[in-house]
Formats: sequence, C-alpha cells, structure tokens
Amino acid sequence: MPNLAFAGLLDGGWRDLALEHFRDGIRVHWLLKGGPVEPSVAILSYQPGAGVPRHRHAGLETIVVLEGTQSDENGDYPAGSVILNPVGTEHSVWTKDGCVVLIQWDLPVIILGETR
Repeated sequence: MPNLAFAGLLDGGWRDLALEHFRDGIRVHWLLKGGPVEPSVAILSYQPGAGVPRHRHAGLETIVVLEGTQSDENGDYPAGSVILNPVGTEHSVWTKDGCVVLIQWDLPVIILGETR
C-alpha cells in the first residue's frame, strides 16, 4: 500500500471532509480506519458540550487540537495542543464550546464508564 497524504489538512482543509456519525455529538472522517489490532487515524468534530466516556488506552493515543478547546481531567487543550495518552492511561474527554481534533489510536480504546 502506498503512503497516504492529506495536503492542507492542518491549514483548515479538514473543513472540506465528509463527516459521519461517530458518537452522540461527535462526527468523524476516517483518514485510516484500522481493525481491532490495527491503528486508526481520524478527524473528530465535537459539538459544544459533547464528550467521550472514561476510557483506557490499550495503545498510544495522539491528539492534535485543530480548532476550539478539548478538555479532560488533566486540563484544557486549546487549538495547537498536542496530547499524548500512553498505554494504560485513563480519562474522559469533553468540550465546552466544541472542537475539532486530529486523533490517532495505536489500538482501539476500552470504554469504562459514562462521561464525567
């Protein structure tokens, strides 16, 4: 398989991508959709007030906040932030005013509980 390239993505090119339902209040565009033991990369667009329940990372999760602010129990991450969640870490995620992130999972996360 050749490499995958996405020109202009970080400069707002993500706005032109088709998004589909991911979870309540969150839409997704898969850049690379892996399986149960493969990495995935996506753009997630959170509506204001949306969140993801507490989950554990079975593999490294890398997040780049493209727009807005994403939050978890450790703090608030405005546009331009890079967040690394190593194997075994847990958190829930939310946004007060909405956000868009580029996210990469080495392995799917394990959902543990309800949002906040």
